[in-house]
Amino acid sequence: MEIINGGITAPLGFEAADCAAGIKYVGRTDMAMVFSKEPCVCAGTFTSNVVKAACVMWDMQIVESGRPVHGVIVNSGIANACTGQEGFDACIATARAAEEELGVPFDTMAVASTGVIGMQLPVDKLTEGVKKMASSLNRSEEAGTAASRAIMTTDTVNKEIAVTFEIGGRKVTLGGMSKGSGMIHPDMCTMLAFLTTDVSIDKKLMQRALSETVKDTFNMISVDGDTSTNDTLLLMANGLSGNDRIEAEGRDYDVFKEALFYVCRVLARKMAKDGEGASRLFAARVVNASNKDDARKLARSVISSSLSKAAIFGCDANFGRFLCAMGYSGVDFKQEDVELFFESRNGRMQVFKYGVPLDFDEEEAVKILKADEVTVFIDMHEGSDEAEAWGCDLTYDYVKINADYRS
Repeated sequence: MEIINGGITAPLGFEAADCAAGIKYVGRTDMAMVFSKEPCVCAGTFTSNVVKAACVMWDMQIVESGRPVHGVIVNSGIANACTGQEGFDACIATARAAEEELGVPFDTMAVASTGVIGMQLPVDKLTEGVKKMASSLNRSEEAGTAASRAIMTTDTVNKEIAVTFEIGGRKVTLGGMSKGSGMIHPDMCTMLAFLTTDVSIDKKLMQRALSETVKDTFNMISVDGDTSTNDTLLLMANGLSGNDRIEAEGRDYDVFKEALFYVCRVLARKMAKDGEGASRLFAARVVNASNKDDARKLARSVISSSLSKAAIFGCDANFGRFLCAMGYSGVDFKQEDVELFFESRNGRMQVFKYGVPLDFDEEEAVKILKADEVTVFIDMHEGSDEAEAWGCDLTYDYVKINADYRS
């Protein structure tokens, strides 16, 4: 596998465009389109929140129907959540505009929204935006990057990645972009993310790969404990690489899934590090747990704790907060078996061993915790399973950003 420049336009046949539609923001782009003339098989995962945005319900219908997909249209600024039939009609109008401009059936175009909940979308601006983008679609790396920037809300950086690898002697490419900075919490899937690939693969098999990959990537991040109404992850494959179609598990499937995991993990970490107001990435790695599920629960509990996040912000080696978060995770374990370390590029330090706190140099601990990426490493000494979760510190700026989000 080779990491290459670009994102969603890296695979063969995928184009992108963006525009400033004036949905909510002024002076910046706020709509993006990803499109493939060749029909794609499509897999997806969506928010577990009972309150689902209209666009989520639209996309769920498309994915579950098994229909081919040609692309997705995304707007930022207004979430189109809690908007009733009018909100769903906005999804249809957006897809109908694509049908008219691109000549593809309206029910082969997914839609996605992100932003303020409870506001209606200006349909005239949406459809005009579709018209603008349809005429400017192109396959350039710059077009993909511009699309990744157009879907940002409180994100401070765009998030994209692309890789190439071989399937059956053919070079194939997988690219992706995502956005997510706040209202981020595990349980599918805490953001908007769109993945494109030119691999040829069975839809059900691709859905299986995506659903399994999500468990240890996007579902292992948390910024603020809030699971969004709009979480959407779509993977589109148009088969243009010409590889023999992947129709069963085996070497080709494993290679594809490995690349998919890598791309999703990179995007997940990028979102966690760019959490609203964040100053550093906060990771928790749990090793030697009794089973995989326990490892996931423990790691997620540590990075989701407000007190743990505050300690990371303050560079405070208050290891008791991390142990406390483990204790209420729902996992049964013996604290007498646990070892806990702080790790970063600035060093590694053990602070807790087999139920007993260790003496350590506070100044050295601060130095380790001041790095831009900090890991709490936890050895359970119970089994052989492990998991890693990613979050960020809790800063004053998080409150400032969310206290006046609508304005």
